[in-house]
Amino acid sequence: MAEPLPPTRSRIPGSGLAKGLAVTLRTMTKKTVTAQYPDAQPELPPRSRGVIGLFEENCTVCMLCARECPDWCIYIDSHKETLPAAAPGGRERSRNVLDRFAIDFSLCMYCGICIEVCPFDALFWSPEFEYAETDIHELTHERDKLREWMWTVPAPPALDPGAEEPKELAAARKTADKLAAEAATAAEAAELAAQTAEQAAQPEPPAGGTTTDATTGTTTGTPEPSKPSDPQDGAP
Repeated sequence: MAEPLPPTRSRIPGSGLAKGLAVTLRTMTKKTVTAQYPDAQPELPPRSRGVIGLFEENCTVCMLCARECPDWCIYIDSHKETLPAAAPGGRERSRNVLDRFAIDFSLCMYCGICIEVCPFDALFWSPEFEYAETDIHELTHERDKLREWMWTVPAPPALDPGAEEPKELAAARKTADKLAAEAATAAEAAELAAQTAEQAAQPEPPAGGTTTDATTGTTTGTPEPSKPSDPQDGAP
C-alpha cells in the first residue's frame, strides 16, 4: 500500500513574482560601479585560477599530469640521457630530460587535477588571465610561456602561528642541531688537545728555580733562602 503524500503548504498566488520584483527593485536602487578595465586592473583573490605556471626545474617527466588530465590537453616530450658513474666501478644511470611541455588552453577546463597530482610541485595556479589570442591554435602555450607565468604565482599564505611545524622542517632542524653539537664537541676536543700538546712541549724548570745556560754552562736562578741561625746552635 502506497504511503500518503505529505500535505503541501498553501502558497499565496503571486508570491514568487513579488520576491523577484523585490530583488529587481533593490538592484535598481544601488549605485552602479563601472570598472575601467584595462586601465584599472581588477583585484583578484590570491587563489584565482587564471593560467598554469610551470616550474621546469622540478619536473621529472613522470607524465602523471598528462595521464590524469580529463581533456588530454597537456603535451609532453622528453628523451633519456645516460649519466656516468659517480664512483669508479659504479653503474651508469639514466634520467629523463624535458624537451616539450605545452598546455592547450582552448581545451583546458581549469579543473586543477594536474596541479594536485604533481608529486614534485612543478605546476602552480597563476592569477594571470590576459592571454586571449585571435587564433585558437595560438592558445597552445609552450614551456617558455608557462615559465614566464610561473613568476606571477603569488606566494603561499603564511602559516597559522599556532599550527604544528611541518615534519620536514622539524627533521631538518633536528639534523642541523645534531651536526652543530657534534662540530662544537669536536672543536672543544681539538682545543683541549692543542693546549695539552703545548703544555707538554714546554721544558720543566729544574728544582730550586735555577736554569742552566747551554752555551756558557753557567747556572742562574734564585738561590734557596738560608735558614736563620739558632742562637742556641754551637752553645756549650
